[in-house]
Amino acid sequence: MNDNNRGRNGGNRNRKNNGGRSQKRSNKRRRKNSAKAARDFWGDPSKLPNEQNKVGVTTDPVSIPASLGKPPLTGQEANAQHYFEAVYTRAVIMAGALAADSNLVEELDE
Repeated sequence: MNDNNRGRNGGNRNRKNNGGRSQKRSNKRRRKNSAKAARDFWGDPSKLPNEQNKVGVTTDPVSIPASLGKPPLTGQEANAQHYFEAVYTRAVIMAGALAADSNLVEELDE
């Protein structure tokens, strides 16, 4: 069957062509239900704490994962260790940058 024989609805013979009216109603109901579900999921905003706690950014992001020992990847321990350290360091840098942007970084006493 070529494209010319498919007709107006692109080969979807089981779909009714009613100008999209029921599809619009269906989409509207779906949006309304999903908005209500999102509200229910997040709960009551008045119960959220007003105060934001400050966070500290570590200077050694690899200390805890390194305490577990070498990765159990036979023959690839050195490569895996290098990439894990790179990922941990990058994660701490990104988290620290986000916290600093939100003014959530704890001031260091020197």
